[in-house]
Amino acid sequence: MSTLISVLITFLVIILVLYLINMLPLNGRGKQIARVIVIILGIVSLLKYLTLF
Repeated sequence: MSTLISVLITFLVIILVLYLINMLPLNGRGKQIARVIVIILGIVSLLKYLTLF
């Protein structure tokens, strides 16, 4: 049960960070790079919680 809660919290944090990146006054390329970094870090942390990585 704690794994499910951890995965859910991680997913919500990823969504929140992506939303905040969209609100930043950056050019399109900067936003795209920031989004890719956040998504990669999110996937790695989700895999860690699922003990696949």
